[in-house]
Parts: sequence; C-alpha cells; structure tokens
Amino acid sequence: MKNIKFFHFAVLLLVPVLSQCQKPYEITQENTARILKTLSSDDMKGRQTFSPDIEKAAAFIESEFSTIGIEPLEGLLDYRQSFNVYSISVESSSFKLNGKTVKPENYFTVSDSESFSWNKDDVTVVSIKKDDNLRQKFSEYSSSKEPLLVLIDAEHKMMFSRYQSYYSRAARKIELGNAANVVFLLSNSSVKSLDISVTNKIDTLEIANIAGKIEGKLKNEFVVFSGHYDHIGIRPAVDGDSVANGANDDASGVTAVIELARHFKSLKQPERTLLFVAFTGEEVGGYGSKYFSKQLNPDEIVAMFNIEMIGKPAVDGPNTAWITGFERSSFGELLQKSTEGSIYTFYPDPYPQQNLFYRSDNATLARLGVPAHSISTTPIDVDPDYHKVSDEFETIDIPHMTNTIKAISKAAEGIVSGKDTPTRVDPSEMR
Repeated sequence: MKNIKFFHFAVLLLVPVLSQCQKPYEITQENTARILKTLSSDDMKGRQTFSPDIEKAAAFIESEFSTIGIEPLEGLLDYRQSFNVYSISVESSSFKLNGKTVKPENYFTVSDSESFSWNKDDVTVVSIKKDDNLRQKFSEYSSSKEPLLVLIDAEHKMMFSRYQSYYSRAARKIELGNAANVVFLLSNSSVKSLDISVTNKIDTLEIANIAGKIEGKLKNEFVVFSGHYDHIGIRPAVDGDSVANGANDDASGVTAVIELARHFKSLKQPERTLLFVAFTGEEVGGYGSKYFSKQLNPDEIVAMFNIEMIGKPAVDGPNTAWITGFERSSFGELLQKSTEGSIYTFYPDPYPQQNLFYRSDNATLARLGVPAHSISTTPIDVDPDYHKVSDEFETIDIPHMTNTIKAISKAAEGIVSGKDTPTRVDPSEMR
C-alpha cells in the first residue's frame, strides 16, 4: 500500500513537470488543409446564414474547440452564443391621403412594430424637396426616434423606386422596438387628412456565433481572434457547379482562428484573456459581430484580430499581409514591431478606395473604440473567385496560408503578453 501511495504521489509531482516541458503546438500545413477542406466542402453547401447547412459548419467548429480544450464564454454552457434575428415584412397596409387611396407603389415603410395606425395628429410630417440630397435626408429620417411621414418630391421618383424596391423586402434586426415608424410617400401634396394602417409579419430566426476562450491572468482584458463562418450558399450553376464554397471567404479566416486557439492553448497561461470567435451572418448584415459586441464592455477589449481571406498571396509577395484601417490605431505598427527580423511583413491596406475597413466584422467593434482591424492577403481587386462558385479548396495556397497563421501568432505575442497595448480607435471618425 505504501508503494502504491508513493507511486501516486510521484505521478502527481511529475504531471506539472511534463506540462512545463510540453512543446508549443506547431501550426502545420496538414492541419490547416484538413480544417479548410472540411469547412469548404460541398457538403456544407456554402454555409448560408439561416439555412440548415450552416449548422454543419457550426458543429464542426464546436468539435474543434472541444478537442483543443478551450472554455466556453462567461455565462455559457457550450460554445454556442445563440441569439435571435427578427425578420420583418409588411403583411397588410392601407393608406389614404386627403380622403384618397394611395397606391402601394407610391409609399413604403421602415418599421419594426407589429402594427401601427395613424391619423394626421399622430405623426410629424417632413419633406424631401426636389433640390435636397435624397440620400442624406433619407439616412436622417429613416433613423428617426419619432414617427414620421416623409413626403418625397416627384422629381426623385427614380431613386424613390430603388429605395422602395429594397425596403419592400423583409428586413432583419437583432432587436425590436428601437426604431420609430417612418413612412415614405412619393407626393407633392400637402397633408390635410391622413389615415394609415400597417400590420407587419415578424418571424423569429435563431442563429449562433461559435466562441471560446483561454482565460488569462487578467480576466477582463480581452484579445479577440475572429473570422466569419457563413458564406453565400447556393448560386446559379456554372459548368454544373452551384455551391459557393467560400474557401477563401472566409473558411480561411475561421481555420486561422481554430489553429490560433490550438497554438495559444499549448502555451502557458496568457497574461490577457483570449477570445476565439467564428461569427455568423457577416455576409447578410454582420449580425454575429453586432450581437457579440453587446455582450462585452468594449473598453475591456484590448484588440481584435479579424482574419479575412488569407488563402491567396498578396501582390507584395507570399510572406506579406495587409491590415485594414492601419492609420486608425497603433495596432498595425505593433504587429510590424513584433515581426521585425522575421520573413513576414504587415503593411497598410492597399485598397483604401474599397472601404474594406467597414466591410467586415471588425467595423462593429471599431465603432465602439476598439482597435479592431481585419488582416487579409488576397488581392481583392483582381481576385477571380470572390463570391463565386469557384472559391474552392483547390484555389487556396496552403503553404502561404499556413505561414500567414504562423505570422499572426507571432505578431500577436506582444498584445497577448500584455507588453503592448494598441491605441484606441476614435469613434467620432467612424462613419
């Protein structure tokens, strides 16, 4: 019995020693290819948000996080950060102006209420005159906090028709009741009497981010590594192929998130808490990142590494990556400093005219002051596969992609360790 107890005690002493001797996980081409190939397979059918097929991708990412051994986010029992998206469409409406029925093609509503009814005394009437900037005025009035009837001069008929076509589709929101009811009417008439009644159909759709963490010594200082796992689903067939696989956009980014989680989990406890997030709904309105941003205090998020389309070498070479919004914080400069002396180079986004800083999940957090930037390598201006059925595993440069993930792991060291802290983004400069 004594010998057994001694053996057990010796094993317990040995476990920490073995843990300390464990080598850091090496990001490999084999594992990178395995993850990417699974996420971009035809079996996933393009991972379209709100489709049953995206569930397969979610389950796969969950299984990877579980195998790695990272923890669920605070307050969650598993890796699913589930939330509702509300689909709002007009079920029925009637409109009388000055006692005459208004044809449906001459008005549309912006509303997230189940129903509303107005007469003249219930609403403020404003107008967009023929010489006004329609886009500017529309942006102002559509976000009104009070009920509005907006009269649009007939000179704007062409643009009115475009807006009406867009707003006649179902709208989607992650919160209800935050917007006032606004009705836009193509008319030069004055308002003497008014009778409007609108009933909306509201459907509830559940979707989920897949997220986990490695808790650091500083529990409330967060570093986020993210990519979006949704894509655009089934498209018109080209040579018999209708699946938009989204290998580069953005299975490559999610693969990086998984491999970075595996890498950092193999190291000693980080100084800062690391969050690994696969966002949903990026392609259809950024719903995943919008919901995620409301679950944390943005002041506690030190930096966000949003990884987008790293499957193809940049025009500056195979060991380079560019950063959106480089000038908005010191994030990019810190990454450059961390990779000095290595083969890898980070540099500012070479496509500023495309506004890429605003076109991915980083923008939601950047608007809250977080140094949130996207890292990419794809020559987006000439990429033949972007949002096409040809964005397949076979188009990806696996050695390049693997090197990029390694470079991000190296570049993040200063921020993860607490040695470096990027300056904040100025929200007043964000549109």
